[in-house]
Amino acid sequence: MVKLNKIYTRTGDDGTTGLVDGSRTAKHAPRMEAIGAVDEANSLIGLAACALDGAAAAALNRIQNDLFDLGADLATPGDDFTPSAMVLRIVPAQAEWLEQAIDRLNEGLAPLASFILPGGSEGAARVHVARAAVRRAERAMTALAAEAPVNPAALAYVNRLSDYLFVQARMINAAGSGDVLWVPGGNR
Repeated sequence: MVKLNKIYTRTGDDGTTGLVDGSRTAKHAPRMEAIGAVDEANSLIGLAACALDGAAAAALNRIQNDLFDLGADLATPGDDFTPSAMVLRIVPAQAEWLEQAIDRLNEGLAPLASFILPGGSEGAARVHVARAAVRRAERAMTALAAEAPVNPAALAYVNRLSDYLFVQARMINAAGSGDVLWVPGGNR
């Protein structure tokens, strides 16, 4: 369990921050960009959850916890992605849970006949905003992966998460009947 007695430490005043292994890195480094993008996505998922209730809100709360795990994973440099009592790593089961949730939600949706615009109801619109932030986090993580090892399970998780949020937004929009359809060239 984490215990924080003091929020500010002044150790980051030089533009660096500490990682799980005790090393320090620049706050603008690709690793920190990825961690920050995950944090932003997590915050937006929390905002979306405030507009929902029941199973949809509970799923988003579960995902928020997974995203803290993901942040810890990204903050742990190295190429050994084996979780332990002292090292948090995303594991394949977390992405598998998302896949199963996507499949359950998709059962109640008609197939897409058009691309949809992010919107519909307020709850769905918030989920779409969170989905876009998750895509940004994925881009930051793949940029990091181009220069340092990143847990493959973490990359799979964030990719699956954006899919989950897309399907969840459709379900929130009255099982897809409230989706706003894209009309290509409709305003020419």
